[in-house]
Amino acid sequence: MTDQTIQTVNPLTEQVLETYPIMSDDEAMTVVQRSHDAHLVWRLKSREERASVIAAIAGELRNSKDAFAQLMTDEVGKLLRDSRTEIDLCASICDYTADHGPAMLADETRDIPDGRGLISYAPVGVVYGIQPWNFPCYQAVRYSISSLMVGNGVLLKHSANCTGSALMLRDIYERAGLPKGLFGVLLITHDQSDKIIEHDLVRGVTLTGSDKAGRSVAQKAAAVTKKTVLELGSNDAYMVFDDADLDLAIKTCVQGRLFNNGQTCVNAKRFIVTEKNYDAFVKGYADAFADIALGDPNDKHTQLGPLVSSSQRDKVHAQVEESVARGATIVAGGAVPDRTGWFYPATALVDVAPGQPAYDDEIFGPVASIIKASDDEDAMRIANDSRYGLGGGIFSRDVDRAVRMAETYFDTGMVRINSYAVAMPNMPFGGVKDSGYGREHGEVGLKEFVNVKSITIAA
Repeated sequence: MTDQTIQTVNPLTEQVLETYPIMSDDEAMTVVQRSHDAHLVWRLKSREERASVIAAIAGELRNSKDAFAQLMTDEVGKLLRDSRTEIDLCASICDYTADHGPAMLADETRDIPDGRGLISYAPVGVVYGIQPWNFPCYQAVRYSISSLMVGNGVLLKHSANCTGSALMLRDIYERAGLPKGLFGVLLITHDQSDKIIEHDLVRGVTLTGSDKAGRSVAQKAAAVTKKTVLELGSNDAYMVFDDADLDLAIKTCVQGRLFNNGQTCVNAKRFIVTEKNYDAFVKGYADAFADIALGDPNDKHTQLGPLVSSSQRDKVHAQVEESVARGATIVAGGAVPDRTGWFYPATALVDVAPGQPAYDDEIFGPVASIIKASDDEDAMRIANDSRYGLGGGIFSRDVDRAVRMAETYFDTGMVRINSYAVAMPNMPFGGVKDSGYGREHGEVGLKEFVNVKSITIAA
């Protein structure tokens, strides 16, 4: 990004894809006004009418899957098969919202003395989303579809890296029948973004990004009394208990770390293994990582594509080097390959301890931190020894006990038992501590940006 333009660059070839002009302040404010104006009409549509458009968006996403998936892979380097899966997930979010949204937003009644009570879920207005590059379609769909179902207008400031994807999504929405202008894409700078947050017509702000960015946006929104939903970073812990199926744990933890080239807030990042299983886990994990094939994300045989940018690759490598300087040991990967493209190998670290980035921070790339625990309870202690709390997992053959441990002791927003996955349309997504607050998906996510009206009627 320059002062005047945004450039998208292919992480595989390091070549410029497209150049886009940054909007003037007046142009950006016009996008806000158009979203608000369209919302004033959209809010009057019945829930069923809005749901029918969202169902059509699902169909248009599927119709556009090949082109959209290819654009995402070109812009951010994700494996083409993962890009296609991302479109499928987004379409399923639309399906779920269209099928269940009208009933979830229906009026509710309450018994009250000398009358009756009515709870109505009304739109709040225009919701502003600030989103990262790692899932160009999903990050925008998961907050925008809920707000559109409610009757809100939606604004999107996407990462500069995937500007083309943002514009393609807007076009898909409008081809499916969404009123023009209701979903507005802003090609703006961070300074201009602050003005959008302050805009009188913007009623809520949602951000997915780092904890640092989340704190900054939350403070700016709080200064003008606007609600925020924040989905921030994490260093999710996956615990391997004494009674775990070790082969399943190794296979799943490898997949969980490398999904989306290791650039996911809910990647499995810290692997906390009890002493009973530690040596076997480290050997199996390191052997699996050593066999991971780097390459062209368009090739079906590639297991790990390039990172999104040279700066991202350099940051990941610096975090690895600092961790090693502070006592960590590399058992796989760890060297920047000499080739075109912003590649970083599957890297596994042991001897990971507090004070190292591999223990304390989020490494947004294919780097695994393996930590020894004395027993299951110690594993839970280490898992919770983090400023983050987005997701995590437990591997154990005693599923009932694992669920009890997850419910009672695991200080995180989402827990997987004997599995790894990113998101599902009907399960709330979000975290605690420095991983943010608020939820997306499901009924809880649908109602984050609504005006819950209490109406009492005298008998």
